[in-house]
Amino acid sequence: LENLQPEIKKLAERLRYEVSVRGKQLGWSEKVARFHFKKNLRRIITDLYVRDNCHPFKATLVVWVQIPMWVCVSLALRNCSVGATDSKVQEQFAAGGALWFTDLTAPDPTWILPVSLGLVNLLIVEV
Repeated sequence: LENLQPEIKKLAERLRYEVSVRGKQLGWSEKVARFHFKKNLRRIITDLYVRDNCHPFKATLVVWVQIPMWVCVSLALRNCSVGATDSKVQEQFAAGGALWFTDLTAPDPTWILPVSLGLVNLLIVEV
């Protein structure tokens, strides 16, 4: 989208001139000329988006998919950690860790897991 901005600016200037000339030939009012300019500029921009396959909605699609997934995972982890599920699950979390974190219900004293999770999320968002 950013790469198209200079091209859109040039096309808009040319279209503004063409609409101005055409409007004077046909005796259009300022309002009618503005309407035709906006209508044609929208058509040109849409054609550019189709040509380069870069519709603005595609840029936000990942966010709209990621937000519900993040909410569901967060709720699932919260329910598991506070014992909202069966007590057997809580017992398994307390005894089923690995490496330096043997108890999954206790906070990580080294902060390795929270920091790495934050960095991975930041990487996902930036990519």
